[in-house]
Amino acid sequence: MIRVEMLATGEEVLHGQIVDTNAAWLADVLFSEGLPMTSRVTVGDNLEELVVTLQQRSLIADVLIVNGGLGPTSDDLSSLAAATAAGVRLKMHAEWLAKMEGWFAERGQVMAASNRKQAEIPENTEMLDNPIGTACGFAMQLNRCWIFFTPGVPSEFRLMVKQQIIPRIKTRFSPGPGPVCLRLTTFGRGESSLATELEGLALPEGAVMGYRSSMPVIELKLTGPAAIHRQMEKVWSEVRRIAGDSLIFEGMESLPAQLAREITARGLTLGISEAYTGGLLSWHFTSADAPLSYGEVLPVLKETPEVMAERCQGCPLALIVGSVLEDETLPFVLRTPQGAFYQRVKLNILRHTLRIRQETVAMTAMNMLRRWLQGKPATGGYGWVEVVEEKRL
Repeated sequence: MIRVEMLATGEEVLHGQIVDTNAAWLADVLFSEGLPMTSRVTVGDNLEELVVTLQQRSLIADVLIVNGGLGPTSDDLSSLAAATAAGVRLKMHAEWLAKMEGWFAERGQVMAASNRKQAEIPENTEMLDNPIGTACGFAMQLNRCWIFFTPGVPSEFRLMVKQQIIPRIKTRFSPGPGPVCLRLTTFGRGESSLATELEGLALPEGAVMGYRSSMPVIELKLTGPAAIHRQMEKVWSEVRRIAGDSLIFEGMESLPAQLAREITARGLTLGISEAYTGGLLSWHFTSADAPLSYGEVLPVLKETPEVMAERCQGCPLALIVGSVLEDETLPFVLRTPQGAFYQRVKLNILRHTLRIRQETVAMTAMNMLRRWLQGKPATGGYGWVEVVEEKRL
């Protein structure tokens, strides 16, 4: 099996000053293309460390994708590190220099002298085009390894991977079918509660059950080679059964995106009135391009269910989130063309940060809508979602 690795560069990545979204994105894309990442390493802006790492990984990996360090400043060292590791010189790439100068001229700017550095790549390497930025990439062979050097800007990096790198890798190595990954997301049950039941399942040889906890949800994954997909599906039906009412969606598409698609398909629009969530619920639906007809964020209010249900007038479909009550419960109303549903819920989340509490409350509201759209009772408790009161208004 081909061994694909990643090398991320930069002090800000090494020291956690920024989140390495490029690494997560690349791992997911490679997995879906049948080229699962074997390992990855991060190195700061240190020439000696970069050279040593390139030389070491080139003796082990078949493919190494290096991300970052192709900019115009003194701490951008990837090109020099590549040349040093290979024992060659940097050479000015006249074609890319002309393209950069044209790029700046089109925008009415004069290219700074420091940008010339971005057209210097090691001798005997293949340039990789960057149609939306000034940093060209390049590919080189070092020992047993084919190394690709890419810019750190996410939009440039992702385009280069898709257009330049993955096609080249597939042409040379002809990978077989990628691994299968079955995913579902749960809400309202803890990781240990699920694991207690799931770990008794007999998995097909080669399949692995995984868990990812990101409060307030738990993602379950069953991963294995394509050859055992059918056996995995049989186990997966048991996973669904064990998840029960806590299962809120399957696959990679988010719950807001799935709700937005279903609302649109029914020709409806959604109104949102929220207090405790402070606009978070509207943000989730706006980010998913949901058809919203009304939105408001209100201060702390203590209202009866009937008064809450009067909010978002003119919206046949509406989600209404109240404020925390004296007994530490929180009221929700879902108004639909078939009537309004009320529930008062105790979520037992006060020990968590405000952000997590708000995310949990927003998820509770979205789950009411999900249940109604799927023809299930809109209200109901499970796991640590304790419904104290529920009624139809």
